Amino acid sequence: MKKNKMTGVMTPILTPFNDDLSFAPDLYISHAKWLLEQGIHFIAPFGTTGEALSMTVTERMAAVDEMVNNGIDPAVLMPGAGLCNLDDTVTLCRHAIEKGCRAVMTLPPFFYKNASDDGLYAYFVRLIETVNLPDLRICMYHIPPLAGIGFSPSLAGRLAGDFPDIFVAYKDSSGDFENTKAVIDAAPSVAVFPGSELFLKEGIEHGGMGCISATCNVNPAAIRCVYDVATGAQTDDLDKINNEMVGFRKTVEGYGPIPAMKGMLAVKRGEPRWRNVRPPIMPASSANTEKLLQEIGDRLTLL
Repeated sequence: MKKNKMTGVMTPILTPFNDDLSFAPDLYISHAKWLLEQGIHFIAPFGTTGEALSMTVTERMAAVDEMVNNGIDPAVLMPGAGLCNLDDTVTLCRHAIEKGCRAVMTLPPFFYKNASDDGLYAYFVRLIETVNLPDLRICMYHIPPLAGIGFSPSLAGRLAGDFPDIFVAYKDSSGDFENTKAVIDAAPSVAVFPGSELFLKEGIEHGGMGCISATCNVNPAAIRCVYDVATGAQTDDLDKINNEMVGFRKTVEGYGPIPAMKGMLAVKRGEPRWRNVRPPIMPASSANTEKLLQEIGDRLTLL
């Protein structure tokens, strides 16, 4: 068992865009700082929630630079770095490492849906050898509902066993808690994070380290509170606050999380640019945002 695992609540931060759909660094930095003020432990730029695959490699690196240059500690950052070709993935990994980021969150090369565990293992060996930097730390990003391929428990265990100082974390966005438990068992040195706060409490009870969840963008303090109570750092009625948190999540899920959360931020912060998304995602309508905000009611603490 590895000591000093990553642990806590991590936000796959939304990416704001200007009206011409260029990156909006001012909104990005202010949102990142607010998340940290609300108690988030780590920020994961360029996960699914951050519309990562709608952004170029250059844009991703520039966004990380903006955060670091504006006073955000790179030790709390875990940028997404997994693309289908090795060179771009290497570029993103090296950039994150050189900036001092805690780790990179890496998809498998996801175009080839029938790739075997042996094939994926060979890919990551080549990635490690090509990056060739001692501070490389990888969070395996498992999201087969969108990627169509992922890190099986046995592959996670094999990679962590052979490269224990590199494969340090696993984000499980399968939506299947049985898979989460299987990874915890197969790769005990790895910090395993369910990809939704729906499994935060249960995950901690089974050896998980917290969660990496989209709705940390709009409900961070409540999610942090559940984490603190579940880990014994704070006293409260765990079942009550967990049920409230789960209810919030399910409400947002019903509206399509990325445009829904951006619509909420646009209204609550008086900044229309927050509503912008890059196609093929479409922005939430004003009517849907109003309806969602009514359903959320006083549970929303956005500044």
